[in-house]
Amino acid sequence: MRVVRRLRAQRPDHGLTLTQLATLGTLERCGPLRIGDLAAREKVQPPSMTRTIDVLEDRGLVERRGDPSDRRQVTVTISPRGRELLKEDRKRREQWLAARLAELEPDERAILAASVPILDRIARS
Repeated sequence: MRVVRRLRAQRPDHGLTLTQLATLGTLERCGPLRIGDLAAREKVQPPSMTRTIDVLEDRGLVERRGDPSDRRQVTVTISPRGRELLKEDRKRREQWLAARLAELEPDERAILAASVPILDRIARS
């Protein structure tokens, strides 16, 4: 938990909540989604996701488009500006973590590397 907190502290001050950042990340990974589908993936109610999308759209981080398969629906996609924000966010955190890992002894880095498959298995459960 402390490492996660330290990584969060490295985020640029872009004024977004963790929910808003997670929504951008989901759109980046999954591509365009309907608001209901996005809400389900993020485990929030559609009205809450609509408010999140409103904020992100006002900041130019996402775009709404008509759904080609159902004209009553809209899909949301991450904008180039949203992709750049995520890229910068990740870059700063990765730089901080790389610097911390470089401070470790080689045997300590080997122990961490050996633990990755176990941590991945725990994360998937």
